[in-house]
Amino acid sequence: MADDKTGIDERAKDSMSVAPPEPESEADVAKRHKEKSIEERLQRNPESKQARLDEGVEESMDASDPPATTQPVHSHDPAPSSGYDEEAERKRQKD
Repeated sequence: MADDKTGIDERAKDSMSVAPPEPESEADVAKRHKEKSIEERLQRNPESKQARLDEGVEESMDASDPPATTQPVHSHDPAPSSGYDEEAERKRQKD
């Protein structure tokens, strides 16, 4: 019998089943394999420019900006300065 508010027959609703998901396509399987390969290469050599580029390309969307692979990987040192001379600055402060 249908619910007065919704008009949905609860018995019919309970007997409904959900279709199984569609099987993975060959493209999905290949993409998953490629992503795993990139991860493995990055684990072996985190400094690999090619592996970092491949990862960036995989993570980017079609027609989006190109991936940025110019970021430092593991360096925790500050970026080199563009002309700041620490010793010269100390001398100036002394005078």
